[in-house]
Amino acid sequence: MFGTPSPPRHHRFVERRLLLKIYIKLHHNSPVLVCMDFKRAIKETVDPIYLWIGPNKRPLTGNNRINITETEKLMAKDFLEPLSGLYSCTLSYKTVKEETQEEKVVKQSYDFMIFAYREPDYSYQMAVRFTTKSCIERYNDLLFGELRKILDNLISDLSCHVIEQSYKCHFVKIPKHGLIHQLFITFQVNPFAPGWKGTCNDSVDCEDITNHNILQARDRIEEFFRSQAYVFDHDLNRALPAMHFVNHSFQVVRMDGCRPGFGKNEGLHKGEAVTTH
Repeated sequence: MFGTPSPPRHHRFVERRLLLKIYIKLHHNSPVLVCMDFKRAIKETVDPIYLWIGPNKRPLTGNNRINITETEKLMAKDFLEPLSGLYSCTLSYKTVKEETQEEKVVKQSYDFMIFAYREPDYSYQMAVRFTTKSCIERYNDLLFGELRKILDNLISDLSCHVIEQSYKCHFVKIPKHGLIHQLFITFQVNPFAPGWKGTCNDSVDCEDITNHNILQARDRIEEFFRSQAYVFDHDLNRALPAMHFVNHSFQVVRMDGCRPGFGKNEGLHKGEAVTTH
């Protein structure tokens, strides 16, 4: 016959807490969140009890966007900005010393700070130089306007355009050449020309499309100025016109913009436009 089991001698509680940041791209699924660390997962767990708490500080139950499995693994589907926040899971389990039936209740809490993010909208700030006869010639305005038309035509099929263009004329002392008049031209290229939304094709991640387009626009403009330099460098019989592109003067810097409700904080988040809600 078996004797009557003696009651547990006493309970002791041990609590630990871990925090993990997770970034989920808008309209994508989250990774599977497990309410258990690796060391615990490879061991026997006695009488496990799980409790998930959502950003609203209330216990989580499954719905059309939050799926919680029988083993309390959580996955968010088609993630949206309002789902961002702190998700906490507490795992309670027992360790039992079999010879004495002494029980110890251990509580392990896991915090998942989840951020919705989207790719920033790319644009490019560009700068070039052209030589000119004089800083007071009206031809400078004509060159400036003509350059704008050429670049816009070059990238119009990508729904990109040139904005915020300006120039200044300076006297530049060139070694062995004396003073030369140069136009310092700056402009920005962005992927939001009139009608740009037509490129989205009902995509929920339209920034992936616009960013792809602006990268192509950047490459085309860079190739245009490279070809300008190539012509004069390799056609030795061609006389340099008074107004021409200054070789190696093309410069480009990417600028990242965030949609309303999103922002960047390089101290907290690297590279993403993260929801600020």
